[in-house]
Amino acid sequence: MIKATRIIALMILAVLLPAGVMAQEHFKRDIEQISFIPKGQWITGVSVGYSHSDQNNYQFFIFENLSGDAYTFRVTPMLLYAFKDNLAAGMKFGYTRSKGNLDDGSFILDSETSFDADHLDGISHNYYAIGVLRNYISFGNNRRFGLFNELQLELGGGQTRYSNYTGGQGDNRHLTGTFESNFSFNIGLTPGFVMFLNNYSAIEVNIGVLGFGYKHTKATTDQVQVSKRNSRHANFKINLFSVQFGMAFYI
Repeated sequence: MIKATRIIALMILAVLLPAGVMAQEHFKRDIEQISFIPKGQWITGVSVGYSHSDQNNYQFFIFENLSGDAYTFRVTPMLLYAFKDNLAAGMKFGYTRSKGNLDDGSFILDSETSFDADHLDGISHNYYAIGVLRNYISFGNNRRFGLFNELQLELGGGQTRYSNYTGGQGDNRHLTGTFESNFSFNIGLTPGFVMFLNNYSAIEVNIGVLGFGYKHTKATTDQVQVSKRNSRHANFKINLFSVQFGMAFYI
């Protein structure tokens, strides 16, 4: 009785529903995907970045008479393994060092509100461990050029030291300093482009697009005053300052 009821119900549905719903064809997008990075391949490489700037009586909006210099250096080695065709997972490790010196400068809001700063120094060291899952996409049958999309999970920490002179001129000045320690967590998507120079080496370019982050910082000033701050961010746009160039070897 139950079986007969089911048959009748199916017959009614076949009459009421359009024929295309009952016999819908499987849609094929016809995107051709080859084995761009074969299973079992090891991927190793390094990305290096360096920037340096000098200012001499530089003026920018409310900042005037800026004199000083700064640099930032970052190195990121990586090791990945292709556990499936066009899919690789592994780790990256990052180190960033930044240093800046402000010999002289003024912060001017209006004719009655201004602040002066001189002999301000800062240096920071940060370390990162990054878990990576990468998916490669070829350009049709081309095996020299391809794209990849990289999911990153980053844990990091570091220290920063600031020092400057306050309290007047000459011998009336005294040195004050602040030491900071931080912990950070970030997760994001990083698409990129890969170009093979030969069978084993390639140039990679990637850029951050989407990400969420959290950072906790503890600061101690003159070994007396202690403060803490937490910051969170979400990024849903292309960040041109996150562009990285690197060399990779596919073994």
